[in-house]
Amino acid sequence: MSTRVLTGITTTGTPHLGNYVGAIRPAIAASRETGVESFFFLADYHALIKCDDPARIERSRLEIAAAWLAAGLDVERVTFYRQSDVPEIPELTWLLTCVTAKGQMNRAHAYKAAADANVAAGEDVDAGITMGLYSYPILMAADILMFNAHRVPVGRDQIQHIEMARDVAQRFNHLFGAGRELFVLPQAEVEEDVATLPGLDGRKMSKSYDNTIPLFDGGAKALREAVARIVTDSRLPGEPKEPEGTALVTIFDAFADATERAAFRTALVNGLGWGEAKQRLVEQIERSVAPMRERYEALIAHPDRIEATLQAGAAKARAIARPLLDELRHAVGLRRMQAHPVAAVEVKAGAKTSAALAQFKQYREADGRFHFKLVGADGQVLIQSAGLAEGREAGRWVQQLKAGDATALDAAPIERGAASGYDRAAALAAIQAIAEQAAAQAAEASSKG
Repeated sequence: MSTRVLTGITTTGTPHLGNYVGAIRPAIAASRETGVESFFFLADYHALIKCDDPARIERSRLEIAAAWLAAGLDVERVTFYRQSDVPEIPELTWLLTCVTAKGQMNRAHAYKAAADANVAAGEDVDAGITMGLYSYPILMAADILMFNAHRVPVGRDQIQHIEMARDVAQRFNHLFGAGRELFVLPQAEVEEDVATLPGLDGRKMSKSYDNTIPLFDGGAKALREAVARIVTDSRLPGEPKEPEGTALVTIFDAFADATERAAFRTALVNGLGWGEAKQRLVEQIERSVAPMRERYEALIAHPDRIEATLQAGAAKARAIARPLLDELRHAVGLRRMQAHPVAAVEVKAGAKTSAALAQFKQYREADGRFHFKLVGADGQVLIQSAGLAEGREAGRWVQQLKAGDATALDAAPIERGAASGYDRAAALAAIQAIAEQAAAQAAEASSKG
C-alpha cells in the first residue's frame, strides 16, 4: 500500500527564492519517491482567514499554482487541486466541528497568541478574532483526514495542529466507527533539515521582513536588483573575504554543487570583489531559475491552462473524497430515507423482531459464469455482479461485502454504469445494515454463552 503525503500552500503571497529552496524544490523531489502518493493543494479557504483583499487572493492563487507547475510538479503523478474546488472538505469540517471540544480550540497556538496580544494591549480578549482564526485547526484537520494522509510535512509550529487532527480523528472513530477506523491517524513529519535561505539583510528570508529575492516576479531584472542589495562587509576588491556565514555564500550554495561551492569560496578568499561575487551569484541562480521562469511566464499568460489543470486535479481529489464522505454521512446517521419492513415470520412471545435486511444471492448462468447480487427487502436489486470464472471468487466477494466494508464495495466487480441503476449510497447502507445485525447477533450469542 502506498503512503499518502499531503502538503498545503497558503495563497496569500508571491513565491520567493526562499520558498523555492525550502519548500517547493524538496516537496517536488519527495513526490517522485516510489511508494508515495502525494497531494498538493492551494489552501485558499485558509487564505481568507489571513487576508480580506480579494484581488490579492486571486492573484496569489494564480502565481503560486504557476510557480509549482513551472518548478516541475508532475500533475500526472500527484493530485494537485484547490481546496475550494472540493466541497467535501467544508462539509467534513462541520462533521469534525461537531465532535471537537471547545477547550481544545481554546488552547490552539494561533488563537492563544492573538488573545494574549489583546490582553497585553488592554483590549477585550477576543477583539478582532474571527471564528475563522479560532476554528482554523478544524479546517486543517479536514484537509488531512479527507484524504486519510499518513504523513504531513510541517514546521515545528504546526505540530500542535497535527496532534489536534489525530485527537479529532480518534474521537470520531470512537463515536461513529462501530469498530472500524474511518480515519487514519496522521503523523507530523517535522522538516528539521529544510534549507533556510537568508534574506537581503542576513535574517531569514521572509515577506514579514521585506528582505526577499523574487523567484519569478519581475523577471531576471528584479533578481539582479535584489541580489545587488544583499548586505556584505566593507572589504574592497583584492582583499581576502571570509565566505562562511555570509548571506551571499549561503544563497550560492543552495544552487551549486560541491565543486562550484569550493571554487566560489576560493575566489572570495583570494580577493574576489563583492560586486563580481554578486554577478556570479546571479548567473548561478539563473542556470536553475531561467528555464522555470520561461515556463512560469507562459503559464501566467494562459491562466486557462492552469485552471484546466486544477479542475482535473479537483476531479481526482473528489473521486477519493466523495466515497469517504458518503461513508461518514452514513456513519453519523445522515442516511437515505428508505423503508425497513418487518420480516413476515412467526416469532415467539417476548422474542425480538428485526427489520428485514437485503439478501445476497449467488447463482450460475447458462454460460457457466458465476454471479452474485444483493436484493433489498422490497425486491430491488441493489448490487449486481459481473460474471466470474469461479464460484469461490463470487463467495469471497459476498463475504467481504457482508462485512460492510466501503472499500470492498468500491473494488467489487459489480455493474456501475448509468443503465444499471446502481445507487452506491443505498448499497452501502444495505451492506452496513447486514454487518451491524451480524455484530449484534454475535454480541448477543457471546453474552448468553
